[in-house]
Amino acid sequence: MRHSSAVPPLVAVDTTRSRYPVIHAVTGHGLFESLRQIAPEFSQHARVELLHDAFESALATLKQAVEQGRCDVVVASGSNGAYLRTRLTVPVVQVQVGGYDLMAALAAARELSARIAVVLHHEVSAALRRFMREFKLDVELRTYETREDVLRCVRELAEQGVEVVVGAGMVTDYVRKAGLTAVLLYSLDSVRAAMDTAMAIAEAQHKERVRRDQLDLVLRHLNDGVVAVDMQGRITTLNPAAARIMGATAQAAGQPLAEVAPGLTPRPVLEQGRSELGRVDDVRGQSLVVDAVPLYESGLQTGAVLTLHPSQPLEHAVGRLRAHSHRRSRSARYTLGGMVAASAAMRQLLHRCEVMARASDASVLIQGESGSGKEVVAQGIHRASRRHARPFVAINCGAFPEQLLESELFGYEEGAFTGARRQGKAGLFEAADGGTLLLDEVGEMPLPLQTRLLRALQEKEVTRVGGIDAIPIDVRIIAATHRDLAAMARQGSFRHDLFYRLHILQVRVPPLRERPEDIAALAAELLPAALERVGAGGLALDALATVLPLLAAHDWPGNVRELENVIERMALECLLAGAVPAAAVLRGVVDPSGWEGAVDAAAGAVDLTDAADELSSADEAGRLQTVQRAAELQHIRDTLDRLDGNQAAAARALGISRTTLWRKLRG
Repeated sequence: MRHSSAVPPLVAVDTTRSRYPVIHAVTGHGLFESLRQIAPEFSQHARVELLHDAFESALATLKQAVEQGRCDVVVASGSNGAYLRTRLTVPVVQVQVGGYDLMAALAAARELSARIAVVLHHEVSAALRRFMREFKLDVELRTYETREDVLRCVRELAEQGVEVVVGAGMVTDYVRKAGLTAVLLYSLDSVRAAMDTAMAIAEAQHKERVRRDQLDLVLRHLNDGVVAVDMQGRITTLNPAAARIMGATAQAAGQPLAEVAPGLTPRPVLEQGRSELGRVDDVRGQSLVVDAVPLYESGLQTGAVLTLHPSQPLEHAVGRLRAHSHRRSRSARYTLGGMVAASAAMRQLLHRCEVMARASDASVLIQGESGSGKEVVAQGIHRASRRHARPFVAINCGAFPEQLLESELFGYEEGAFTGARRQGKAGLFEAADGGTLLLDEVGEMPLPLQTRLLRALQEKEVTRVGGIDAIPIDVRIIAATHRDLAAMARQGSFRHDLFYRLHILQVRVPPLRERPEDIAALAAELLPAALERVGAGGLALDALATVLPLLAAHDWPGNVRELENVIERMALECLLAGAVPAAAVLRGVVDPSGWEGAVDAAAGAVDLTDAADELSSADEAGRLQTVQRAAELQHIRDTLDRLDGNQAAAARALGISRTTLWRKLRG
């Protein structure tokens, strides 16, 4: 009876477009032609496959299609549909007989003969019997359950002289074989209605499957573990991350969670029906942050879902979040390529820094005189390294007392000391996680704190002041100092082991007097910018021609920082004079001590007449001093604006202490 190989499936759409649902229209009898006629109407929305088969043979074919994911819904009729519905895991939509179908079939049968019978599957409704009585229709009514029932029924009707039989597909097949006239009970509208229902079910199921597949894909790729359990605490499902975290296998489903992962229990949420968020459990030697929430179906709790967060990624994430919140103040501005390097010594230094930044992640010790640009070099190394997108955090170890420096570096817990912030504070090691931490003037660090720093570098973890939990860190250390750490280590004022831990890669920044070519290059960059800031940019060329010989003759004990300060003072002198002052005046700006001596000698040589002239110009000098103070104050304010109000950075840029800066601002 099976003819599926002879009748090719009706492929409504491209089979490669898996987003379309698949409907199998199945019958082994007279309904097949009706299904073939209706199926093309659904070709734009589904793949429809026709199967001319029934019962056991059709069931085998459909089961295989279901297992392979090629069947969403089945359309069938009569006893064949009832048979398939109880044996398939996918929905089976049966073609239903409506009142219009029956009346139309009876009308067609009456035109053929007065000896009519109606054979229906399962039962004859009371409404149909009442209809027959009311209209005095002489129609034989019969029912069937099995194929054998149909054969017996048709044989009896033939013996009674019935000439026309109305029934479903299987009934009409056997009626024709018995030599009687058959009228199919189903209309095209009934078949179309069944296909519409199947289409709606298939689309809903397909959308749900796509949504479920997407959810499964998300769960499979989560780094956090997700475990679902039933009300008895047995695992119903888990994602690969949960299996990895718990050390479980795919066979864990169905086992009690408490046995698979001792220490991890869903009991509180199952017994109380309340969520538990942020619980910490120890599972197989590791700490997990666990979120447990109840699982409900139709308003009844059916289990719980546990999300497992390994602690180490969370700790790293917290550090990165804290660093991100201070991103603006903890980023490197200078690059190696942006540094002035006219001398061979500086070019060699920058090349060395470029290589060590890219090739190694080891600690770097930068040595050089005060003001030579050690922090600029450190920022350049960070910007050239693989950590360039992460925080750059700097601290001057000589600017804090021991206790304050410890809390700044390592952070502290709530209540660690009087005045501690509520909820504590993250230290600079945590803020620099994933990036670079510059320990400027590391030679000034007290010995007790050196011991704690050494442990942090060795163990790659820190403990906050007043805390007990170790926090893992991933930080590159750059240390800077103007002192001879090796000599300090020999004298016992600096730990040998810390020195060797910091002294893996070494950089020496040469003082400005050892690279005279850089003096002119720096001045050519700094002086025009300073003149532009005070509104005297047009004097840049004349000013450079005058000051370069003076700058070259100076020894620069304060290095680049001193040069920057001198350039700022020269720009102010140009503003006050309205032109480039004489070389003698600018020489006094370069070397104030020499200028004061020259003034003293000149004062001893003047006569009384010159003294009288000097007295008469006292008012003019007072006005000049007022102008100088106003210009200086404006320059300080401009510097503060440029540095977003950061007084410490402004003081460094101006070459003065923060106390002096505060005093000048107050007037």
